[in-house]
Amino acid sequence: MPPSTKRVSHQSKADRFCAGSCALHRTPSLSSVFLLPLVSCATPPHTRREAFVKAASFLFGRTRAAVMFRRVKKPSSLGSMEAEQFVLFIFLCYLSSRFADAYDPLDPHGNITINWDFQAIDTGGYTVMASIHNYQLYRHIERPGWRLGWAWSGNEIIWETWGGETTEQGKCSGVHGSGPGGAAPHCCEKRPVMVDLPPGAPVKKQVANCCRGGVLSSLTQNNRTAVAAFQMYVNGFDHDARGNPEKPVNFSIGVPGYTCSNVSDVPATRSMVDGQRHVQVLMTWQIICSYSQFRDGPSPSCCVSLSSFYNNTIVGCPQCSCGCQGSASAPHCLSGGEQSKAQALPDGGPPAPLVRCTDHMCPIRVHWHVKQNYKAYWRVKATITNYNLVSNYSDWNLVVRHPNLRSLTQLFSFNYEPLIQYGAINDTGMFWGIQNYNQMLLQDGNVQTEMILKKDVGDFTFSGGWAFPRRVYFDGHECAMPSPDQYPALPNAAGSDARVSPVQRWLIAISCLLSLCAHLLV
Repeated sequence: MPPSTKRVSHQSKADRFCAGSCALHRTPSLSSVFLLPLVSCATPPHTRREAFVKAASFLFGRTRAAVMFRRVKKPSSLGSMEAEQFVLFIFLCYLSSRFADAYDPLDPHGNITINWDFQAIDTGGYTVMASIHNYQLYRHIERPGWRLGWAWSGNEIIWETWGGETTEQGKCSGVHGSGPGGAAPHCCEKRPVMVDLPPGAPVKKQVANCCRGGVLSSLTQNNRTAVAAFQMYVNGFDHDARGNPEKPVNFSIGVPGYTCSNVSDVPATRSMVDGQRHVQVLMTWQIICSYSQFRDGPSPSCCVSLSSFYNNTIVGCPQCSCGCQGSASAPHCLSGGEQSKAQALPDGGPPAPLVRCTDHMCPIRVHWHVKQNYKAYWRVKATITNYNLVSNYSDWNLVVRHPNLRSLTQLFSFNYEPLIQYGAINDTGMFWGIQNYNQMLLQDGNVQTEMILKKDVGDFTFSGGWAFPRRVYFDGHECAMPSPDQYPALPNAAGSDARVSPVQRWLIAISCLLSLCAHLLV
């Protein structure tokens, strides 16, 4: 093959690789956001190589990056793979592991969706109904509730609101005119923050789905209270190229762990009246907010302890599960004699975390106790303890992953709903309290339940820690679990594992006999 032809073939291979990288850029992922500044298909190869060198230096340090690039030039190292291809591959693996928590396998489609429905638009202003929908299966928003913030693109002024209010009025001294009914402006802030009205608000200020103090239930617990709404009248807006109001930017829901998208145009919202006629708003904007535990906090907020009837050992929460005492990541704590000081804290707003001093330093501990064994069933007791001295948990929920949950027969004191089901797979369930009984987990208190599960033939065993949960979540946060090698084990005199086949038993017996014979011959 002539050299020119070989160069063309090599270049086409690089182009194909670059095209794949650019296809990655077009996917709505965090990886694309970080890759765009580093590499572009429009840049020449030497510029791309410099960008890859900088990326490798950022990930591995300047010295290691230099060694890496010297090694990948050798044919024996990576064959025909270019250095920049290798670094890009490592960089993608780093990003995918770094931001894996942004995807939730238990609720892959869960999000909070905000719709802005324009009910009227004129030269003076517009009236919009904003609704917040929680489409998450098990994550909810509790007090102090959502705080919807955004930044206006122009000189917009909120003249009147219903069902919500802004936290600040702002400086309105240069504003002329008046709103509906001659009222003064409600908010002149460039970046307003809207909150829900509390229960008991005046009827004339209410709209449908408002006035719950910012609380949003999860879809599984109560889909009727998983939506909130407020209405506002705005003027002073600028127009875009199509003559529509300019879109606000930088939306936030005001709850840790959530990030919101930009505003997008979607089909206008339709609703039915009289049971046979559909009406729709003038247009609708939409914002989608998603949750990431990585953004929520550097450490867990709950932990799991384990025990069983067949072993006297109680496996406690891992030490420093939620931070060690005195560390920056751990909440403040009080010992037994100091807990009376917690009652002197001022009210109003979200209180700073203050927990009982423990080895794990978590506000919540979930204890899983394998209580009893029957012929065809087994019994478990689960206890949730609140070590937080200043906060109650309203409408709490507990998500447990265990393969035997598909055979849950009876449950006491809790509500239960399978969370995800794919054919025969049903290993994840959600528990929550009963209304007016134990739906509130009080400060320094606990709630508990017992459940009876049917033994699945061929799967059930007490050995190897099988009876303990695989993962536990409290209020949407994954809890720290003990190491599997610390799980309560069966005593040495326990019967053999039911899953061991007769052939395996014979092989074990023969192996023991051969070892004994070899020992005697020696």
